[in-house]
Amino acid sequence: MSQPCFIRPATAADVPFLQACAQSAYEIYIAAIGQKPAPMVFNFEAHLADHTIEVIEQTGGVAGYMVWNLMDKCLFLDSIAILPSHQGKGLASQAMRHLEAQAKANGKAAIELYTNEKMTGNLTLYPHLGFVETDRRQEDGFNRVFFRKCL
Repeated sequence: MSQPCFIRPATAADVPFLQACAQSAYEIYIAAIGQKPAPMVFNFEAHLADHTIEVIEQTGGVAGYMVWNLMDKCLFLDSIAILPSHQGKGLASQAMRHLEAQAKANGKAAIELYTNEKMTGNLTLYPHLGFVETDRRQEDGFNRVFFRKCL
C-alpha cells in the first residue's frame, strides 16, 4: 500500500519546486518529442492567482504537483508531475481520487486530459486509472492523445 499524500494549493514559495519538478519529470521526453514538453515551459505564476495548481506532499516533503481547471462540462487536468524518486508509489492514483472528488463537488461529470503520444508510459497509466482514449490530434506543434474519465 502506498504512503498517503497530502494535497494543498500551491503558493508563490512553491514556484522553484514546481519548475524543478517539471524539469525533472519531463526532461526524459525531450529527445523523443524533439522539443521541451509543454509543462517544462509552463507559466506557474500565472496559475497561482486562479488557484489551479496544487502541490502533492508526502512525509519528507513535496513529491509533485498538478494543474487543473474547471471547464463547462468537466474538470480538465492540464498537467501532473511527480518527481522521478516518487514515481510508482501510488501518488497518481491518490491525485486522481482527489481530482474526482473536486470534479464531483463542482458538479462535473468527467475528468479530461491529454498527453503527448511519445509519452508512452502515460498511454498505459491513464487507462489503468480508468481513462478512455477519445481522440488523437496535433495541437501547438505536439501530437496529443486525449483521454476522458466519466465519474
